[in-house]
Amino acid sequence: MGALRLPALTSIFTSSSVRSPPALKHRLRFPLRRPFSAQSTAEKAVATELGDGKSAKVVDKEKERVITPRSQDFNAWYLDVIANAELADYGPVRGTMVIRPYGYAIWEAIQDYLNVKFKETGHSNMYFPQFIPYSFIEKEASHVEGFSPELALVTVGGGKELEEKLVVRPTSETIVNHMFTQWIHSYRDLPLMINQWANVTRWEMRTKPFIRTLEFLWQEGHTAHATAEEAEKEAMQMIDVYIKFAYEQAAIPVIAGRKSRVETFAGASRTYTIEAMMGDRKALQAGTSHNLGQNFSRAFNTQFTDENGQRQHVWQTSWAISTRFVGGIIMTHGDDAGLLLPPRLAPVQVVIVPIWKKDNEKTGVLTASSSVKEALQSVGIKVKIDDTDQRTPGWKFNFYEMKGVPLRIEIGPRDVSSGTVVISRRDVPGKQGKVFGISMEPSSLVAYVIDKLNEVQSSLLERATTFRDSNIVDVSSYNELKEAIAQGKWARGPWSASDEEELKVKEETGATIRCFPFEQPEGPKKCLMTGNSADEVAIFAKSY
Repeated sequence: MGALRLPALTSIFTSSSVRSPPALKHRLRFPLRRPFSAQSTAEKAVATELGDGKSAKVVDKEKERVITPRSQDFNAWYLDVIANAELADYGPVRGTMVIRPYGYAIWEAIQDYLNVKFKETGHSNMYFPQFIPYSFIEKEASHVEGFSPELALVTVGGGKELEEKLVVRPTSETIVNHMFTQWIHSYRDLPLMINQWANVTRWEMRTKPFIRTLEFLWQEGHTAHATAEEAEKEAMQMIDVYIKFAYEQAAIPVIAGRKSRVETFAGASRTYTIEAMMGDRKALQAGTSHNLGQNFSRAFNTQFTDENGQRQHVWQTSWAISTRFVGGIIMTHGDDAGLLLPPRLAPVQVVIVPIWKKDNEKTGVLTASSSVKEALQSVGIKVKIDDTDQRTPGWKFNFYEMKGVPLRIEIGPRDVSSGTVVISRRDVPGKQGKVFGISMEPSSLVAYVIDKLNEVQSSLLERATTFRDSNIVDVSSYNELKEAIAQGKWARGPWSASDEEELKVKEETGATIRCFPFEQPEGPKKCLMTGNSADEVAIFAKSY
């Protein structure tokens, strides 16, 4: 089924429109905003890869904005939603993106939550330089091997060739250890627990907005401890913070577990991960926590004097979540109407749309709308009134659905007279999601709105969990694994095979071990590949 096209909105919705948008509202085309315009011409849609116009489809975008149905082309849908919802645009350098205010507001909501949790768990924010001497990267062998293909190097500064080339920060373990060596002397200096909010540069060959870009934003935590047990406890504590964030704030039912040796972070002893299932059933690594052991401390000679006067190398962790999570929210919850944001991360939780036909109705409607806004804002709800008269009410309904605003309140002259409002839920389309006659009385309205926001939050998590669970297949043989992956599903089965056999699975199916889940079934198990005894099941999936 091709992307549906409708005539201009003004021919559908007139200024006298009230209440119910037309039945075709989910096929809405928004006013022209050329997606990622620095990269494309007016006649081209977004390329299937960030910054690569070669594979672009050609559509006359000057006539209408098209949102490709998810079921037709998931990647095109994703890029259309980012453009229409004004989340991001292309940067002038291939593979970069400009995060627009609405997209950045989602990232700020993520920051606000995590910043509190990091400080509650004893971490302090600081900042390290983004330029790192290349010799630092070389000190940890597996680290340089893992990151070399992605490094961006600076060789000239101030018009002169540098004595030593500099790496533009791909991650900060090396420079952190250089500084830890200067700050840590005694067991009294431990634990040392810091976090930084920063940008990172990795020269990716195949890019996708938010998911994989040349530069992205993230937080990276770094800690140093006196014992291996303390470092392991810290690594597990931080993956638990990420799990709770994913479930409780983003409404994404991640599966948490340990990475295989093949998939472990370069330079880490163990990597823990949260894996999320996107709407196309691909996996997204949404956050990681690494137990670094003493790998970096030995490379940089980061030592302390213990309570017995002996010199010891510190034990370390690092952990991170990035703007990739914004892409995860889009691909987990979005639908053919656009974004569908969990209320706890939505930049706007409630939009109020005043509706009037005549000038003498306008004042009363706007006064009532302002009163409703004040009542909701007084309890911390993020509210916006769209009182512009350049667009019709129907246009606004559909526009804020595209933006993923969880609740919409409509107020017209009849509502003012009756002291009520109409409330619509973004996650329940059409008449089923619309409730009439909700009292404007502040305490009653506030209680109702809070209740509905909580319902939307719970509904999104429940829906995503059902989708995830229905697309995980338990397998007991390699043939069953291949069949599950061929169907686009995740395969879960016992695994104790070698790294070489793991790489064979990747080569033959395109799937990797996403993790060995923390939650494991009891009872004896046999490896799906070798038939040998296995202690754990692993989850295999294709991924971003």
